[in-house]
Amino acid sequence: MAWSTRELADLAGTTLRAVRHYHQVGLLDEPERSANGYKQYGVEHLTRVLRIRRLVELGMSLDDIHTLDDSLEPDPEGLRTLDAEIGAAIDRLVALREELVRRAEAAVPSELPTELGFISTDARIPEHDRHLVLVLSRVLDADTIAVLAASLREPRHPVEDVFDALPADASEVERESVAEALLEPSLRLRAKHPGLPDLFSPELRTHRVIQAALREIYNPAQVDVYRRLSAKRRARDVGEVGRSSRVVTS
Repeated sequence: MAWSTRELADLAGTTLRAVRHYHQVGLLDEPERSANGYKQYGVEHLTRVLRIRRLVELGMSLDDIHTLDDSLEPDPEGLRTLDAEIGAAIDRLVALREELVRRAEAAVPSELPTELGFISTDARIPEHDRHLVLVLSRVLDADTIAVLAASLREPRHPVEDVFDALPADASEVERESVAEALLEPSLRLRAKHPGLPDLFSPELRTHRVIQAALREIYNPAQVDVYRRLSAKRRARDVGEVGRSSRVVTS
């Protein structure tokens, strides 16, 4: 019994291209040729192609199949490893499907994580803050994004409206006044939501990216207020640590 390449492909339920590729990567030996030059495949070739196809259906790559011995029979440990990889892939697909459902139900913009999707329709959040949150969603880790999302759901303090309306040419006195007025609300928010990042902290891994975004999104006076506010929080933290040390040692 001798089959042509096309007949072999049809019998194995695959394509001419696949059979030729198996030859190219060394998984299938070239058969003998007839007097007119046509390839002549036999049962052993069909068996091997069927085994290759079955292993591919089980999730093995051709590179993995190439590491097997000539029988193309994977060992039990290899099958367990493959099973674990497939299980992880299924978990990722299930999580992706759940996220797609959540996005469809909540109409979450594709550029935002699901946790932050609400900002696109929350009228309380000004446009410049939405732009900043979008940038932060790309550079912060998942845990920090969750903390950020929770903090954004809190009621806005009236002084935030003053900050939003601050003109670029605001005076030194105005900037300091707004920063001072924001300090206590900011401290209360951070006490309620530990883990909120300090956008001006040089220890933040993405410090430079965030600084560039702040300068583009906000006017110079607002950026200066943010910087002053960050310095005031750090000074307050240092003061609290100093007082605690004195109590312990007294």
